[in-house]
Amino acid sequence: MGGAKAEDKPAAATAEDDWCYQFGNKNAFDSKAPKKSPLALRVVVFAMTVLCGISIWSMCMKQLGSDGWSRIVKIEVVEQPCNKSTVPPSEVQFAHYPQPTTYSSHMNVSSNGEIFSRKERRSNISSIVNAMDRVYSLDWNSSASKNECTAAIGFKWMLNQGLVANHVAVVDYFNRRGVSAIFLFRRNLLRQLVSQLANNHDRFLKQLNGTHKAHVHTEHEAHILARYKPRLNTSSLIRKLKQADEYTRDALENLNNTRHITVYYEDIVRNRTRLLDALDFLGVPRRELASRHVKIHTKPLSEQIENWDEVYSALNGTQYEGFLNAADYT
Repeated sequence: MGGAKAEDKPAAATAEDDWCYQFGNKNAFDSKAPKKSPLALRVVVFAMTVLCGISIWSMCMKQLGSDGWSRIVKIEVVEQPCNKSTVPPSEVQFAHYPQPTTYSSHMNVSSNGEIFSRKERRSNISSIVNAMDRVYSLDWNSSASKNECTAAIGFKWMLNQGLVANHVAVVDYFNRRGVSAIFLFRRNLLRQLVSQLANNHDRFLKQLNGTHKAHVHTEHEAHILARYKPRLNTSSLIRKLKQADEYTRDALENLNNTRHITVYYEDIVRNRTRLLDALDFLGVPRRELASRHVKIHTKPLSEQIENWDEVYSALNGTQYEGFLNAADYT
């Protein structure tokens, strides 16, 4: 912080300046003064002291000029770096503190949704990389608010949305940018199939006031979508379940060289502390997490599949019979 020092004397000092400086010296008035000065003398001395101080201040300000005044009162605010003390040393390389160019924000966990649902964003690896660059620079306009310095910024990416098809380049990008992946799978592939068929059904019929919704926020909406009971082709059912199982295993193998954690849907429903494991994995503070989503299919599979008896007979005694009675809705 700039400014003149208290002991500095202006180069162009006048006689008045000398008088003022001398006035502050203890020898200016010596023993010639009486021990008890009259009240009038005290008032005069006080007034002269004030006037001298004002005169010195005025002279100093004129010599310093407006730039000198700015140097005196200017306090530069320097942006404090993010505190990495909560991040383990082994994880520091994965800590990402972005600096957006299109808007300012505080950084906390931020989910941008299913950004690759639009085909043009996943048409080739260049489009995919461009979309991810925007997300990790916090320049994706639909991003949720960020509230803390230590941040995790991401999105939801379905396996069939260009992830598996471009897995080599994606793994390279993840490792180069320090991206951490949370693989969310469902153990009960039969329930997953029912959900997929129900979602495809509503995609065409748009049962909620002409709008397709994969996720709902009210019990009423969930009840409307759950009324649909798909009829499964039992002749190809085992083959479909096997393909889904192999597809998941291949994806895990292809993406295994990334920093990742695997979480299962059933574990989250039954044990909420599994979400804390995900927060620990991301290196962000633990918090009680909540969702506005309302589960659509809450009944046993026997009440959600139209030809349940046929499906039961087709899977009973096979490696997939465990899907028949497993409940993930409690």
